[in-house]
Amino acid sequence: MSNSRIAAIDVGNDSVKALFGKTDYELNIPNVIARDREDRPVIGIEDLNEKNPVDGIHIRVHSPALKDNNAIYRVGNLATKSDNAMELDPGSSKSEEDQSLVMLFATLALDAVRPNNPMQFKKNNNVIDASYTLGTGLPLREVKEGKDVGFRSQLLGSVHQVEFLVTPKFQGQKVNIRFEEVKVYPEGFAAFINLVMDNDGNITNRDLIDKQILIQDIGGLSTDIAVIRNRNVDDDKAQGFNLGVSESLEAIREEIRTKHGVELDTRRDVVDIITKKNDRNHIMVKGSRTSVHDITDRILLDLAKKEYRHLRNVWQKNSQTEICYFVGGGAMVLKEYIKTLNNNLDGYNIEFFEDEKESIWMMANAYYKLISDFDRKNNKAAAQDPKEKKAAVK
Repeated sequence: MSNSRIAAIDVGNDSVKALFGKTDYELNIPNVIARDREDRPVIGIEDLNEKNPVDGIHIRVHSPALKDNNAIYRVGNLATKSDNAMELDPGSSKSEEDQSLVMLFATLALDAVRPNNPMQFKKNNNVIDASYTLGTGLPLREVKEGKDVGFRSQLLGSVHQVEFLVTPKFQGQKVNIRFEEVKVYPEGFAAFINLVMDNDGNITNRDLIDKQILIQDIGGLSTDIAVIRNRNVDDDKAQGFNLGVSESLEAIREEIRTKHGVELDTRRDVVDIITKKNDRNHIMVKGSRTSVHDITDRILLDLAKKEYRHLRNVWQKNSQTEICYFVGGGAMVLKEYIKTLNNNLDGYNIEFFEDEKESIWMMANAYYKLISDFDRKNNKAAAQDPKEKKAAVK
């Protein structure tokens, strides 16, 4: 394991959040891709290497795991400016989409290619050989359907190559990605781990570990409600739903375009309008500050009612639940609407994370804790002498 670098990656519908090594590097990249050509034009090509690579990700991706192999993409911020930008569609499965893999490989390659990467992976003629121990996750629904097994097997045992094309600082470099190990965790269970464990694998919230709790993770494409009892996810009670904020964000974007003639590039632009600190729910129309409160309130309240209905139904079937934690980017968008509904209706014991970064990064942090704990135990076992290892097996 010594030559393998830890990576914890949450391929969220809105963005990819990733932590590497001993949390010495982190990335947050919009989950947007756009097909492109190899020689994309750049204004001011001589200044290319003065720019941030994360703002100019332009890559060719080769992997046997991809349906569309050797394709060229703009990724992240660069893709949001394209007319053919692609985001994950509502109803799609994260484990079966090329986009999820393209984002995953691009994120790993950006870490591997950095000149100050502590691992200093082997490099020969602009080709870097990188090895990772990966912790990631899938929605509960997909895990219950067994899709995590196929997703993991696609990653293990193959070499996945990312070639940087017209990308600042990294142009012409290639990264061969191999996985020493891949762990795919159910997202709801991961959220629970994040609540009770620190980065060193120690239990930090003993009051919570023996309670029966719900964790409602609202994402872009799906909602998971994990039922935690006896420190484990109750697989029979836990539920996943094809309900997320993406469709509502698309509806808001379309209504703003129809009513005000304003084109918003991606769903992330809608989220920024809804969540920004100043002038929330306002846009500029022909230079004039204009409220879109009527549009956002109507559409998001309707979604909040659906999410609340799921909470009510699951809680009724698990009547001894003590508290429900709302997590995920979707929970941040719907927080005030769900709180208002709860105050006016059933008054369940619910809690949101007021720290926006804590909520949005919860899954990546959880995967980091889980994969780091796995790596520590694996290295400890490997350090034992053969006699001790035999005794441990017996």
